This record gives sequence, C-alpha cells and structure tokens, in this order.
Amino acid sequence: MALICPSLFAADTVPPVAPPYEGFIFDGKDAERKGLLGKALESYKKAAEVNPQRVDAYFYTARVLVTQHKFEEANAALNKVIELQPQASTAYNLRGSNFFRLGEIDKSLADFDKYLSLEPQQAPYHWQRGIALYYAGKFDEGRRQFETHQTVNSHDVENAVWHFICRARSESFDKARESLIPISGDRRVPMSEVFNLFAGKGTEADIWKAVEEGKPSPAMLENRRFYAHLYLGLFHEAKGDAKKAYDHIKKAATEFPSDDYMGDVARVHFKRLLANPPK
Repeated sequence: MALICPSLFAADTVPPVAPPYEGFIFDGKDAERKGLLGKALESYKKAAEVNPQRVDAYFYTARVLVTQHKFEEANAALNKVIELQPQASTAYNLRGSNFFRLGEIDKSLADFDKYLSLEPQQAPYHWQRGIALYYAGKFDEGRRQFETHQTVNSHDVENAVWHFICRARSESFDKARESLIPISGDRRVPMSEVFNLFAGKGTEADIWKAVEEGKPSPAMLENRRFYAHLYLGLFHEAKGDAKKAYDHIKKAATEFPSDDYMGDVARVHFKRLLANPPK
C-alpha cells in the first residue's frame, strides 16, 4: 500500500482563496442574487477600497442603487466609472437613463448621444432616446428616432404612438393620424385597442373593456390599467385636452404605478405637469 502524505492531501483539498477584490465582488453578486441589496453594497464598497482603480465595483454599486431608486447616488458611482474608463459606453447609457428618471432631460440626451457615438450599431434600438427627445421638445428628431426604431421592432404599438405624438406636436393631430405607423401583432393588453384609438377606429370604452377581459390577476389588472391611463393621457395631450391628459397621467403615475421604465416615464411626465397644472 502506498504511503499517503498528509500535507499533500490537505493542500489538494483546501479550495483556493480568492484575491480580496474578486472575493468581495463575488460576495456582492451572491448577495444581489439573494435580494440582500444592502449586503451587496457593503461588499462592493469593500472591493472599491481594496482597489479603487477598478471599475466593476462602482458599476455594480450603481446597478444596485438603481434597483433601490437611488438615482443620484447611482450616478455618483457611474461618474467614477467614466472617470476611470472614459470609453465605458454602458455607463453613459445607464447614467442617461438615471438623468431621465431625475427629470434632467438635456443631461440624459447628452449621455445617450455619447453612448451611441461609442456604440453606433445600437442607434436603431434606442427608443429611450426618442422618449427623451419628446420631453426635450425636439419633436422632429424624436419622430426620426421612432421611425428608425420601427426598422428593428415592427410590432410595437408604443413605438407607433410615440411617433404619432411627436408629429402631433410638431405639425398637427390630423397629420399625425395620416402618418400613423401600421402595427399588427402586439399581443399585450390593451395595446391593440390603444392603437385603434389613435387610428380613429376605436374608443376609450374599447380600451377599458379589454383591460377587464379574461379575468386578469390583480397584478396584471393593475399593469393593464397603468398602460391604459398612460396612453390615454398621451392621446388627450396630442389632441390638446390638457385636463384629460393630466387626469390620466396622474392615475398612471400615482394610482397604478409601474416599476419599469415606462413607469418612470409616467412619473417624469406627471412631475412636469405638476409644475403647470391645468385650470
């Protein structure tokens, strides 16, 4: 029988110890996966203290802070990423989204444009930039962004609606209806009914009927109501009915809030309306 050397056996079985930086990053990602966001932030902070010249700890910190809706703090972390790596395109894109959420539209557009200068192949996909252009009052440029997006996403009612409202603001409601982008295949409720309303082939009652159909779960019903109110608000804004637009956008932002980017859009829109509410 061969003699087993205890010291060699122990060396083979003890797992290697991760370098401190990578260990803290691993712990942070593991905590994120478990939903322990405070613990994740602590781990990323320790990683940054170990090596303040590496960017991933700052980027992961920003990602967690966005999840917590702490957009200003997230941008502070992204500023560090950009300081260390000025060509970090994803950092500009995320910071641009955060600036939008904060209502800082010009800064949002500047970051989106910087991102696309670094990643020009992403230009057709960047519908968020089109929405920011709408709120910046750059309606013709917004219309062109949504026309470009249509080439890579041809079944999205929302894209057609944002194109419509950009043209309605730059020209007229009737001109916008004449150039409404044809859409089919958007199965989300109540998007087909929303499209028909903008096309002049449906009514608000059709939208609310669709919202209630099929015995949706409470969460699904709330989501449907959010989108119905958001797009009814945009419809009435395009028609020039400020009171109805205000009422619907208020409900989308406050009564049926959505925890996604379009929910952020509704909140940004409502804050802008609050600055000058209809009488």
